[in-house]
Amino acid sequence: MRDHTLASLVFDDEGFFAEHPQIAVRTVCGSATYDANDGELVARGDVDFTTYLNALSIGKWRQYANVGGVCLRLELRGDAATVYGTCLRPGSAEVERGSAPLARIEPSDDWQMTDVSVPVPEGTHIVSFALVSEGEVRLRGGSWYTQVNEAAINEVRLGIATTTFRKETYVTRNIEAIRTELFGGSDGACDKFHLFVVDNGRTLDAEALSDNNVTVIPNPNVGGSGGFARGMMAALDADCTHVLLMDDDVRVFPESFKRTYNLLSLVNERYAQAFVEGGMLNMEDPNILFEDVATVKRDGMYYSVNRSVPIDTVEGMGAVEATDVELPRTYGAWWYCCIPTSVVRSKGLPLPLFVRCDDVEYGLRCEATFMTMNGICVWHERFEGRFKGSVDSYQLTRNFLIMAACDNLDKSIVRAFMMRFRRTFHIFLRSMNYDTCDLMLDGLADYLKGPSFIAEADGEKLLMKNGKKNEPLVDVEELDSQIIGAAKPDHRYLAAERDRGMLLKTLEMIPHDRHVLPDVLLSKDPAPMYFSRGAYPARKTMRHSVLVAYDRTGKKAHIRTMDRARWARLRERMHVLMAEYRKRNNEVVAEYRDAMPYLTSREFWEDYLERRSDA
Repeated sequence: MRDHTLASLVFDDEGFFAEHPQIAVRTVCGSATYDANDGELVARGDVDFTTYLNALSIGKWRQYANVGGVCLRLELRGDAATVYGTCLRPGSAEVERGSAPLARIEPSDDWQMTDVSVPVPEGTHIVSFALVSEGEVRLRGGSWYTQVNEAAINEVRLGIATTTFRKETYVTRNIEAIRTELFGGSDGACDKFHLFVVDNGRTLDAEALSDNNVTVIPNPNVGGSGGFARGMMAALDADCTHVLLMDDDVRVFPESFKRTYNLLSLVNERYAQAFVEGGMLNMEDPNILFEDVATVKRDGMYYSVNRSVPIDTVEGMGAVEATDVELPRTYGAWWYCCIPTSVVRSKGLPLPLFVRCDDVEYGLRCEATFMTMNGICVWHERFEGRFKGSVDSYQLTRNFLIMAACDNLDKSIVRAFMMRFRRTFHIFLRSMNYDTCDLMLDGLADYLKGPSFIAEADGEKLLMKNGKKNEPLVDVEELDSQIIGAAKPDHRYLAAERDRGMLLKTLEMIPHDRHVLPDVLLSKDPAPMYFSRGAYPARKTMRHSVLVAYDRTGKKAHIRTMDRARWARLRERMHVLMAEYRKRNNEVVAEYRDAMPYLTSREFWEDYLERRSDA
């Protein structure tokens, strides 16, 4: 038998902990501060470690892996202290503390290692500990571990593949963090991990940044799907057992890589082919879990299994841990998604979708089972308020339909998607967002061109071309001052996530299209609205021929003016394309199904990447 680390305790202040310390440490009756100079946590009084980053997800460890009893190891010095076991049960918002101490720490000026066995009460899904000191105690390190038979440990070599496009600041910072924490610096050597940086922008100094543990791969700009396909191939060539896909615009938490490795080393047979999905925490609100696993429901929409949960609270941390993520049609976004390379070999590489739906399609194609766990995460820039028609209308429409065709998605789900497509088109049309309507129709038209289109398309040029149709939001100071002055933003309606209520939703369903009204019934007074959600609230905008579309901050906007001729052309184009869709869709679906094995093969991707490199 040997000790096997499950997770290391996290004490240091990464910048996020300063404002939200309860992500890592919770003070009950005392204080806990991080001494950055000495790399030590200074604890006084009653300090609880039943937190998102430092508690042990014992329920999931025992579900996913071969784990029995667990132990806690602490490295500390200072005044006398007592260690108590804590636990959290599903559905409870209260941390339970054992009445009997697990260990008594005698005062010492020298560092001492203390090991204690931590009991796991029946029905517990989280265990942790509390430290009650009689003065000041300093902690330099600690970990959770279990004892396992050497033969029960799986061989794991984890390839971390991040795709970047001109995000040099993020990427170089992440490279250094990973190099320091996983490899022990630039001179270190590690056979457990390898970092592959796929540089779609070809702006990084590959030679200077690469070493024995890091490989920077210059790549043509083939989007996220092409970058991650290249990273997958690199991981396969390096005989990695798993490939961890990670966005470039994240702040990495290196302990997550270690916990992922530790989990895979003990994963049981049932979950041997499962994916590990890291939670995405908002960089702007680092205590909020934006999402971990998501699912495509029968209405054709994407839904987060856990969404906007405050993980610095006991309730939030416990709720995330207790949530079942093994649902139909699940996927994990590729901000942090670890995939067995055996799955890549059997299921293929990503489809050449450039951006949007590539991770969704892969999860559905693989019928993936996901493992999630508190403390396996990254911090990512917030998504809200970043609507772009070229991505959120064109790419979403085209790629969802391609995904549905390739993965044989239930026809009722596709019908629901198309119903929403038509409704969204008319909402944008009557709110005079003509370019976004055009992009939606472009997406449908390009889907109908069949698989040969995406096999040959230059995704970068296509996205740039479509990007010219994105609504140009500029500083309000640059716009007509009279119009802006008459249409001040109503901040109650700017946030994209606002629940509009049943009355407003009902009004929005009524086909109140200003374009069919005679001029005499229209008002030329401008009205404010939020740029990406239609002309809401309808009661304030429905008869206005000039709208000011604001972003969520109210600091940027675009002035829309009615164009009846363009409105008529878009309606006619919609009618023609929908007729073609109804007539040809079964034929197009069959073409995608037949082409998918080749489009997800290494043969295709090597040829595609070579052609894009020469372009």
